Amino acid sequence: MYSTEEPTGATDRGAGPAHSWRRPELVLALIVLGLGVFVIAGTADVSTAGSSLGLGPRFFPVIVGSALLLIGLFYVIDVVRGGHGDPEESEDVDAGARPDWRTVALVSVIFLAFAGLLDLLGWIIAGALLFFGLSVVLGATRRLQAGVIAVVLSAVTYLAFVKGLGVTLPAGLLSGVI
Repeated sequence: MYSTEEPTGATDRGAGPAHSWRRPELVLALIVLGLGVFVIAGTADVSTAGSSLGLGPRFFPVIVGSALLLIGLFYVIDVVRGGHGDPEESEDVDAGARPDWRTVALVSVIFLAFAGLLDLLGWIIAGALLFFGLSVVLGATRRLQAGVIAVVLSAVTYLAFVKGLGVTLPAGLLSGVI
């Protein structure tokens, strides 16, 4: 009446060595844990006045860093105890497809260009180029619409951070205009 077999899709937590340092899951778990430590340590010496709400510039980085630490810690524990990632089971995903390294390279170049041009061009222009470039590389076909959305999104985020939160972002070429 009862079967001793595991149902399909059940994970095999006992497969392979539990403490293998070559497992990709463990590497990712340690990276997440390391990012949490990096964020917390990076904001440790920030000391400016808080806002009228009592929230200073360290508030959100400490929240994000703490979340990364907790997620990384639980992930490391899970992997060391034998947990592993399950293969993709979606019906529209080809697990055997080759990675699209061209897209990965283009996205990386766009982010590096953004980082390099941010001070020179300013947030609004560099951000618009970032958003537009990413949307085109990731498949946007209506380029004019993508460009308009990129400019609006960049300007709105600039105003939200500068006017709303009091965070200084580089104005760049638009320093006399805004």
